[in-house]
Amino acid sequence: MSNNGTMQTTTRRRRLMTPDELADYLGVTLHCVYAWSSRGGGPNVLRVGARLRYRPDDVEAWLDRVTDSRVAG
Repeated sequence: MSNNGTMQTTTRRRRLMTPDELADYLGVTLHCVYAWSSRGGGPNVLRVGARLRYRPDDVEAWLDRVTDSRVAG
């Protein structure tokens, strides 16, 4: 509680990824990331004003859905 008697909550959010950071992380082109944002198919995208951003947890969940976990060999 704060001095004035109200409850304070601190929200710790992970930093959002930019399209450039997402492209670098996934090893794809920036063009590919923008195509996903307009046509779908990529991780969930957030619009923060006019900017595109990605939650790291959404990126990881998307990767889990679209990747094959079987190991060749």
